Amino acid sequence: MIHTNIVLILTLSLLIWGSPFVAKFLRLPIPPVEIILGSIIAYLGLVGHNQYFSLIAEVGFLYLMFLAGMEVDLKQITKSPKRVIQRSILFLFFMVVFSIIFGFIFDLNAIVIISMPLISIGLLASLSKVYGKEESWIRLAFIAGVLGEILSIAALTVFDAYITTGSPIELILKIGYLLLFIFVIYILYRMFNLLFWWYPELKSTLVPKLDTSAQDIRLSMALFFIMIAVMLSLELELALGAFIAGIAISAFFHHEKELEKKMSSLGFGFLVPLFFIHVGASFDLKALTLQGVVPGALLITVLMIIARLFAAIVLRGISGSSKDALLIALSLSMPLTLLVAVATIGYDTKLLDLLTYYQLILASIFEILISMTIIKALQAHKKHKEKELKV
Repeated sequence: MIHTNIVLILTLSLLIWGSPFVAKFLRLPIPPVEIILGSIIAYLGLVGHNQYFSLIAEVGFLYLMFLAGMEVDLKQITKSPKRVIQRSILFLFFMVVFSIIFGFIFDLNAIVIISMPLISIGLLASLSKVYGKEESWIRLAFIAGVLGEILSIAALTVFDAYITTGSPIELILKIGYLLLFIFVIYILYRMFNLLFWWYPELKSTLVPKLDTSAQDIRLSMALFFIMIAVMLSLELELALGAFIAGIAISAFFHHEKELEKKMSSLGFGFLVPLFFIHVGASFDLKALTLQGVVPGALLITVLMIIARLFAAIVLRGISGSSKDALLIALSLSMPLTLLVAVATIGYDTKLLDLLTYYQLILASIFEILISMTIIKALQAHKKHKEKELKV
């Protein structure tokens, strides 16, 4: 057992350190490379089932959602023109419609159809770190993504409750908890907004500018774990709690510019890579040899991306260009965590067979590979054009 743990620690250490070099060599984004490497080391037997690895990977996922929340500028969203909000809602609506239509045309499993319109902006935080928040398509993607993320997590919570609860009363109670939680969060937001408006010095007390005790990080981590504890007690989706904790930090302590960099360094340098490696390690490479797994996964991937591309037509008027609308659609085509969550729930409750389960897991990986690679190519082409114009 001790020998196995040593091998696991050494392997993970080398992967965390070496994956950026491999990604640079292959000219691929880092997250899909970490997933692929995780699959390979699991296939080679260097990483097996380990409760500590699974636990820290779960923390990595929640921390990714926390960072995604920190990327959200509530003031920017609330002050966005009505036209932007309306078009973002239209985008989400048409994405759901196209997903359902494609699902019925290709006679997909009901769970697969439910999972197709899901949106998660965890990986959008990675894109924001690489390309910068000042990019117009990233700002617009966050507006549509935040709305989609909240709706997706709410849908996942209801779906989980519907599958796991034994009576309609329990389902209604869980939905009630979710609505009450969102309402309480809104009231707290308004209260703290008013409090900090009357007493602005409180912000400096909680997050001092001259700080030798890392008070800003301590406050952020405390809020992160408090929200997770609240969600655990209410038996609601933990990702929603982590996401809201990140939004709260961004909303009330946006004046502390270095805080986001500090939290981001910890996440993308350690916790988040472990999550991606764990996702890869949880996928059995032998499943690739099963008949129908790869074609089925590719079909789901293509349909999910096409549904978003079709829906993104309504964004052309606000994004400024067709290329920006394309980038927004691709950046919201990677609901990795939520897709894995739905697949796991469906398989555990016998609503999905093993073949469809593997198809969904593999589709979640394909989406990252395809979307991030195309985004990288489009951004590289854009930079090349800008250099030519300067010359």
